[in-house]
Amino acid sequence: MKLSLCIPAHNEEKNLHFPLESAYDLVDEVIIINAASTDKTKEVALQYGEKVKIFDFDNPKSFLINKQRAIEKAQGKWILQLDADEALSNGLKEEIKQLIASHQSSVTGYYIPRKNYFLGRFLMKGGVYPDYVLRLYRRDQAHFKAEDLHENVQIKGDVGYLKEAVLHYADPNFSRYLLRWDRYTSFDAEELMKKGKQLNFFNYFFIKPNYWFLKTYFRHKGLLDGFPGFVFCLFSALRFWAIYIKWWSMKQKIKLPL
Repeated sequence: MKLSLCIPAHNEEKNLHFPLESAYDLVDEVIIINAASTDKTKEVALQYGEKVKIFDFDNPKSFLINKQRAIEKAQGKWILQLDADEALSNGLKEEIKQLIASHQSSVTGYYIPRKNYFLGRFLMKGGVYPDYVLRLYRRDQAHFKAEDLHENVQIKGDVGYLKEAVLHYADPNFSRYLLRWDRYTSFDAEELMKKGKQLNFFNYFFIKPNYWFLKTYFRHKGLLDGFPGFVFCLFSALRFWAIYIKWWSMKQKIKLPL
């Protein structure tokens, strides 16, 4: 078996068509880690055919744990790891097909550029693209530490880069974006608390957000992505406010009298 498609999924019945329709005929098996879904994730996945193998697990706070579980369940020599809201572009599909068929180099993992869909368009500026993610790798040379929500898989050996992009449909609307924004800022605040970090109010409310917005909107030309680019750069900068407020709130909770 050459290639396994691995997908961690929690309540993804509306999104699973992205990876499955774009990659099903490319791979030898599909490993879906069903993270305590309460919708029709399993039923939708099984409709795609006999290649689909579903494994039920809990829904840990760090979804990287389920990505590691997928590696352990897969049988392919190579793993193509996609989130439930990601799809292969036609160019990427062909690039992977040719690479797997004739691979002879020492490279054991490949970074893939990713296009992020936001408010009706793919963002190409503001430091958002190419947004490289390590998603194609040798199964026996890869693992997730699951220590940081933003981490890539850890690879033993050399890594390379593919040219064609994976398409990321994480934010079909602004409400979905805010849910993810809230989750990531909460995780970052909690990690800072665990590490005993002391945050500076002036730094998190003035220096960091202003620097980030000016860098992404002007230096990295986020303004060329129109209104969606402005909103993305703005809320990327405002995350520092949210992180500080959540960190401060957790500190106050510790001080509450019993």
